[in-house]
Amino acid sequence: MAGELYIVATPIGNLEDITLRAIRTLKEVDIIAAEDTRQTLKLLNHLEISKPLISYHRHNEEIKTKELINKLLEGKNIALVSDAGTPVISDPGGEIVKEAIKEEIKIIPIPGPCALITALIASGMDAKEFTFIGFLPQNKKNRKEKLEQIKNAENTLILYEAPHKLLQTLEELKSIIDKRKVVLARELTKIHEEFKMGTIEELQKDIINPKGEYVIIIEKNEKTRRQIKLENLNNLTIEEHYKYYEEIGLDKKEIIKKVAKDRNLNKNEVYKKFLKQ
Repeated sequence: MAGELYIVATPIGNLEDITLRAIRTLKEVDIIAAEDTRQTLKLLNHLEISKPLISYHRHNEEIKTKELINKLLEGKNIALVSDAGTPVISDPGGEIVKEAIKEEIKIIPIPGPCALITALIASGMDAKEFTFIGFLPQNKKNRKEKLEQIKNAENTLILYEAPHKLLQTLEELKSIIDKRKVVLARELTKIHEEFKMGTIEELQKDIINPKGEYVIIIEKNEKTRRQIKLENLNNLTIEEHYKYYEEIGLDKKEIIKKVAKDRNLNKNEVYKKFLKQ
């Protein structure tokens, strides 16, 4: 009979945040798969728990997934933990969960601390609907595409960022989110826990030497999707605007009507420019 895979959330700072269920699970499993065995060992020593540890991180995820799945199929119960917080959420774990599902291995989530939720509930931002971005891609093309999504998103946005990249990320965000409020949360549940709110420009003046992992929460965009679309279109030249509708497949007369309406121009002016083309 196959063992069970436990996805165990661990403290993001304050060790008292671990749940009783998480402690019991760590005591009862046969093996603990840890993102950083040194970090996890500190927690286990604090809890007076001694268990075999297997390193499971981004760089060995593919190889170790196979090894851990084999141990589960042999009947071993395994707890998966990350350095802090909830595994899989911007942390290793997604691969083993997918493989365990394929092998019909039972997966048991043990909920607990999660940085994005911890930051959101104390931020004062609208939490009815939000989008979690995680870390921005490093690839330039993918990063540009993600920033464009952020520009056009209507709901509250949540990102993670490392301290040495924070200022660069704030500079990139400044040009796309206008004067929307931003909350920077750092050192969550630790002694130096801190929340700062303001526009990007205000925060840039206040943060000189970033320290600790950051959660960035961006105020929802009050503009409607239509308003955002119109702003984007009206930032184009009138020729580019025309081409946008042409590529969609509209005929010439319909395009002229739409361009005139979007740009609040007299339709005859647009007709004169494009009807003879």
